[in-house]
Parts: sequence; C-alpha cells; structure tokens
Amino acid sequence: MSESERYLGYQKRKISLGADGNALMILISINAVFFIAVWFLQIIYYIIQSPSGSFEGNVLPWFIMPAKLSALAQKPWTVFTYMFVHIRVLTVITNMLWLWAFGSILQSITGNRKLIPVYIYGGIAGAVAFVAANYLLPQLQPTINSSFIHGANAATMAIAVATTALAPDYRFFKMLNGGIPIWVLTLLYVIIDFAGVSGASAAYNISHLAGAFTGFMFVFSLRRGRDWSLWMNNFYGWFINLFNPDKKKAATQIRIKEKVFYKTGNQKPFTKNSNITQQRIDEILDKINQKGYHLLSEEEKNILKRAGEADL
Repeated sequence: MSESERYLGYQKRKISLGADGNALMILISINAVFFIAVWFLQIIYYIIQSPSGSFEGNVLPWFIMPAKLSALAQKPWTVFTYMFVHIRVLTVITNMLWLWAFGSILQSITGNRKLIPVYIYGGIAGAVAFVAANYLLPQLQPTINSSFIHGANAATMAIAVATTALAPDYRFFKMLNGGIPIWVLTLLYVIIDFAGVSGASAAYNISHLAGAFTGFMFVFSLRRGRDWSLWMNNFYGWFINLFNPDKKKAATQIRIKEKVFYKTGNQKPFTKNSNITQQRIDEILDKINQKGYHLLSEEEKNILKRAGEADL
C-alpha cells in the first residue's frame, strides 16, 4: 500500500461534505446556483414575455458563450459563466455526478487547492477550442452566428483526466475481484459524453477533448515541479487578505520566526522520529487538504507510513 492510498483511507473518515474549504462542494454549489437562477429567470420571463423563444434569444445569451468572436467581445464574461450554466435537468445531474466521482478523488490526493484551478483551466481550454473549431472547420462556418456552448463538460473532463493521470492505480469497488481501475470509468465517461452530443457535434467534441488534454497537461507539469494553480491560489489569498489585516500580521510573524529560528542552510543537525498520535495525523491531513500530499515533508510522509503500518 502506497502513502497516497493510506492517506485516502484516513481521508474517508476525515472530510465531510460541509468541511471548510471543500472545493468540490463549492463547485457543485456554484453549478446548482447558476442552474436555479437560470430556471428562475426563465419562469419570470415567460410570465412577462409570452412569445416563444424570447428567453432563449434575449436572456440566455448573457450567460452562455457564443462561437462568433464579435459577439464574444460584447460578452467576454461568458468565457467563465458558460462552464457553470446548464439548461436541462438531466445534464446538470449527470455532470455533477461525474464531477463528484472524479473530483472527490483528486481533492483527496491533492487537497483543496488544485480542483478549482483544474476546472477553470479545462473550461477555458474548452471555450478556446470551441471558437477555433467553428472558425476552422468548413462545415461549421455557416452556423457560427447561432452556435453557443454551455455546461461543465469540458471542465469536468479536465478533472476526470487529471485524476486518472495522477492516480492511475486507483480502483473503485475493491470488493469486486480487486476493484475496477479508474481508467475504465474515465473511458466510460468519455464514451457517454461523446454519445450524448448532438447537432454541431464536432465543435463540442473538440471542446471536451481540449478540456481533457488540459487536465493531462496540468498533472504532467505538476510532476515536473510546475504548479499551474499556484498563481491562482496566491491571487485568491492576496485578495482575501486585503479584507483581513489579522491574517497579514500573522503571516509576517511566521516569516520572521522561520527566518530567525529555522533557517539552517544546508545543515542537517539530526534526524528525529516523531511520536505518532491521532492529533499529529489530523494535523498532517489538514495540511494535505490545504496544500496537497506532494508538499508534505519526509518526516510527515514517514509518520503517515508508520501510522498505516501500525493501523492507527
């Protein structure tokens, strides 16, 4: 059993749906809010405006992303909003189920600071690919004025592929002859996603593939020490701290403390084996939730390993 698998075992009893900073629940909640808001606006608009198609022509384009660049220039925010907007009940339910299935694993391994950036990167890549496909493919050019994209498919595809690339040995339903590999579930998701696309399928399929490729590249870069989510999380932390002076003061004190007492250069005075307590394990799990497993120190990884061997 690897350290990451041990961590997943601890995490199952550690994280709850209402845990602070649960990025997965934040994404699902945003999608749910957008879905409810769009349907509420649709009901109100139908009460006020009776002509058929008025809502789709006048209101919905403010949330979904057009393929034509001139129209997109007038509503640039749709590059972000489209990935949270769903029109049909079945679509939002299936997308959220897939997001939960893969996102829960990715969040368990990397913590709360990778899931949202992967989702956003995948959605933006899907948007760029959708526009490019409509301009470059001759069969799509005649319908470019009426071509729009919405839904979390490209973003969810990025999370699915990123999770599979990061934990290829992960298995579902382990009681069934050793379990089902995660790549089987990913392949099933891709088949269902492509089978469910109709109409101008080429542009949507290319968009979803772009999201999948982005998820793979995110993990590829992460394994080589380049964290694409770092600037996004730093910006978020900086923005939040603008309204919380106490956090800025605490961060300054921590930096001074590290500089004065803990900077020892390349010296390695001794190696210690920390006592294993449930409190210490919980502290390590909290660190993984916030920063990811790959940022644990060797001492902390050793504690998890020893705890797993002792079945603490």
